[in-house]
Order: sequence, then structure tokens, then C-alpha cells
Amino acid sequence: MSLSASQNRAGLTLIAPAAILGLVFLIAPLASIFVLAFTDYQLGDRALSFIGLGNFRALADDPVFWRSLSNTLIYSAVVVPGSVLLGLVSALLIDPGTSLRSFYRTAFFLPVMASLLAMAIVWEFMLHPSFGIVNAVMKTLGFAPRNWLKDGSTALYVLAVIGIWQSFGFNMVLFMAGLSAIPRDLYDAAEMDGTPHAWARFKLITWPLLAPVTVFVAITSVIRSFQVFDTVQALTQGGPNKATEVLLYTIYAEGFEFFRSGRAAAITVVFIMLVVGVSLLRFLSLKKTGSNA
Repeated sequence: MSLSASQNRAGLTLIAPAAILGLVFLIAPLASIFVLAFTDYQLGDRALSFIGLGNFRALADDPVFWRSLSNTLIYSAVVVPGSVLLGLVSALLIDPGTSLRSFYRTAFFLPVMASLLAMAIVWEFMLHPSFGIVNAVMKTLGFAPRNWLKDGSTALYVLAVIGIWQSFGFNMVLFMAGLSAIPRDLYDAAEMDGTPHAWARFKLITWPLLAPVTVFVAITSVIRSFQVFDTVQALTQGGPNKATEVLLYTIYAEGFEFFRSGRAAAITVVFIMLVVGVSLLRFLSLKKTGSNA
């Protein structure tokens, strides 16, 4: 049945506000970034000129860019498996319980809801080299205290630990949703068939049926880890000696400290390509998982 002209106009009228908002706040800014990436524009200039791939060629020879890209990948390589594993273990431990299940679920999810900037200040006090609780515990255990955020060999990994603490609660909730969708009859049948041990039931039932959720959680965690900025800005400002500088902080520094908007836009394009690539991987993985189910 074909729609009448009035129905078409009514449909267009209904989607017009969302389309306009998407154009103004999403499409137009993205288009501006891609245009600026091919210019020499600096913040405050009244004119600009197109330089083609000049910004990208400069990035290819810029050790700071490669350091920030490397730091971002290292941070992601630590945070993603840590937050996924901790989220899965927490979900498995909380799921069977009844009395305190809501309390633990809320407590573990609080870091996700809290302002990461405010939590970063708390972590700064905890990691303080003189009166921080972390060094106090280390002294009690017989280890020498360290200046965790000023040591280039540890600063990035400390930020990664904070990232795991902040994000594993979100992954836990996703895993709990996946666990709730698994029929309990399967566990009863496995126990009747001679599989009484929890580990055996996990390998035979839980883990295979959680595969789609696990893929989704893992790739979503990668995207979230690429977006780290707040803790870097609040705790280290990319230091010491660029040891914790990540892509988003480099974009911020180039655009708002050095006012090189064209170069900042070029780095943003690289960042967008990374996120789009991971998102495409998520789509293909979920499609493959769904087709095998």
C-alpha cells in the first residue's frame, strides 16, 4: 500500500527536528573537523589555506604523536582485559546471591556514575608520595614508597588501574544482563547429567552462551579506553616526559594550548578512524556470533 502525500509530509515533519539536530550537532562538526585537517588554521586566525596532506605528513614525523598513540594502545591493552575479566568475575559472584545482590551491584556501579574528575582528585591523595594510603600500606609491607604519578615507568599503569576501577562496574552490569538470559534449566540438566562442579558448568554452559555479550563488552571497552582524558588531565597532564600523554590529551594540547587547530583536527581524524575501525569490528563480530548461534 503506497503512502499518500499527506502521510509523507507528516512523516517528514516528525523526523525534521531530529534530522536538524543531527545535522547541527553531529554532521556539521564532523565535516568541519575533516576540512580543518587539510588546512593550516590556527585558533584566532582570520584566514586559512589548504595544505593538503601536510598535517598528516607532519604527524608521521612527530615523535609526540607516536608516543601518544603508543600510550593509548598500551592503556587500552591493560584496561580492556582487566575491566572485562573483573566485570565477568563480579557478575558471576553476585548473580547467585539474593540478600545483598542489589547492594553489591550498586556499590560496584558507583564509580561509573561518579564524576571521574572528582574521583581522580581522591586517587591523587591516595597516591601522594608523603601521606597517601597506598605508600602507607607499602611501608607496612616492607616496600619502599614511590611517587607513582611522577615516575615514568609506573604513571601510565597507575592510570590504567584507575581506568579498570572506573569501568568494570559497567561491564559487570552487562554481564549480569547476559547471565539473566541463560535458562536455569540448563544448569539443572547439567547437574543431573553428572556435572555438579561450578567450573565445569561455566565451561559447558555459561561461557559459550555469554559469547555475544563478551564480544560486545570487549569491543565497547576498547572504544571507552580510547576516550581516556579526564584522569590524564587531572593527575599527570601527560607527564612525566610524555609518559602518560594519550591521543585525546594531544588533541587538547594542540588545539587549546598551542592553538594549532589544523594539526589537532588531523589527530582527531586519526582518532575517529580508530574508533570507526573498532566499531566496524564490533558489528562484524556480533554478526558472526549471531549467525553461529
